[in-house]
Amino acid sequence: MTFDERMFSGMGVLAAVVKGGSFAAAAEALDMTPSGVSRAIARLEQRLAVRLFERTTRSVSLSEDGRRLYDQIAPLLSALEEAAGTMAEGRQSVRGRLRVNIDPFFSRLILGPRLGSFMRRHPDLRLDLITREQLGDMVAEGFDLAIRFGEPASSSLISRKLLDTRILTVASPAYIKAHGRPDTPRELESGKHVCIQYRDPETGRPFAWNVKRGRKLIALRVDGPLLVNDVGTMHSACLAGFGVAQVMELGVENLLAEGRLINLLPHWSDERFPLHAFYPSRNYLPAKTRAFLDFVLSITGQAAGD
Repeated sequence: MTFDERMFSGMGVLAAVVKGGSFAAAAEALDMTPSGVSRAIARLEQRLAVRLFERTTRSVSLSEDGRRLYDQIAPLLSALEEAAGTMAEGRQSVRGRLRVNIDPFFSRLILGPRLGSFMRRHPDLRLDLITREQLGDMVAEGFDLAIRFGEPASSSLISRKLLDTRILTVASPAYIKAHGRPDTPRELESGKHVCIQYRDPETGRPFAWNVKRGRKLIALRVDGPLLVNDVGTMHSACLAGFGVAQVMELGVENLLAEGRLINLLPHWSDERFPLHAFYPSRNYLPAKTRAFLDFVLSITGQAAGD
């Protein structure tokens, strides 16, 4: 015998009749007509080839076969109701496990120092942060949310921009003292300056150097002996006076304010780099995901100076 949607529906009607004590009460609970309830029970009886109810003009009661069936399906129907209730509650309650794929630099510098307050607000949440350079296939790998720098590639994922940070061309005072300060962006292509390059984790190639002033964009062809894939290493080498670097303004504000790094091309600092959140669907976003996304939005607003 095939168990299909109509049989499942019939068993739900059977349970409603038992709980309500009559076809009329079941009809009201299920928003059906009494005749509709009667037809659903008749179809179920026909499929099972048994009589489920003993009917009189004044009452309806389970037959022996009906009682045996109801005793078996009642716990299953209750479990399904409980599961559905848990799902509905999960959309409102911040609980369970949340897996987030996150950029290492953002996690360490911006998110990490503020995580304590978020976790204290949501004691029933278990947050699993995976820091990595690449987005990968977040759905196949079981991630609920991803936080990544860069422009989103074409995909089925929903993306939401969290902030834009300026790209600055910087060096330390020690480097400037030893090599001088470029008067124009093109001077960085001359070979006179040492340029620290950063590897794009998605392509494996060095990031292109661009400078922008208003709507004018210049793509620079620079080369250098040092290629890194860690922002902290790039900052350290630049601070030590090894070379010129293009860095996100996010995370170096204090170094610039203290004069430990110098913006070499202040009039060519309009190039920007975005931070995005990615998630599988905009529909039925769980409460745990919404809560973390709202938290990140609040701190990126602070970081961007909003």
